[in-house]
Amino acid sequence: MDIETRKKNSRTTIFKAVFPNTTNHYHTLFGGTAMQLMDETAFITATRFSRQQMVTVSSDKIDFKKPIPAGTIVELTGYVTYLGSTSLKVRVDIFVEEMYTDSREKAVSGEFTFVAIDENKKPINIL
Repeated sequence: MDIETRKKNSRTTIFKAVFPNTTNHYHTLFGGTAMQLMDETAFITATRFSRQQMVTVSSDKIDFKKPIPAGTIVELTGYVTYLGSTSLKVRVDIFVEEMYTDSREKAVSGEFTFVAIDENKKPINIL
C-alpha cells in the first residue's frame, strides 16, 4: 500500500462528551485532560499508520484557542503530517460542538512525534 493511502487510512476521529468530572473550577475541560485525549488520538493514528509499536517522544506547541465547556461534545481528529525513517508526526485538532445546536469550532491543536520501537525498545524503520 502506498504512503498516501496509508496516511488516509490512518486518519483517526474520536468523539467524547465533556462531563463535569473532567472540568476545572471555570467549568471548562482541564488542559491536561485535553492533552491526554490528544496523545491517545495521536497514538492510535501513529499505530494505525505503522502497525508497529510506537511511543510518544515529544509534543510540539499545543494551542488552546477556545475553552471547552462542560456539556459539549469534542471531536478529536488525528492525521500524519510528517514521515521520517523511524519517526512520524501526528497533528491532532479538537473541535468543540454544542450538543443542541450546529455550533462547531476548533478549540485546540497540537502535534505529537512518535518513534517506532522493537522488542528491546530501540528505534526501528517505519516503512
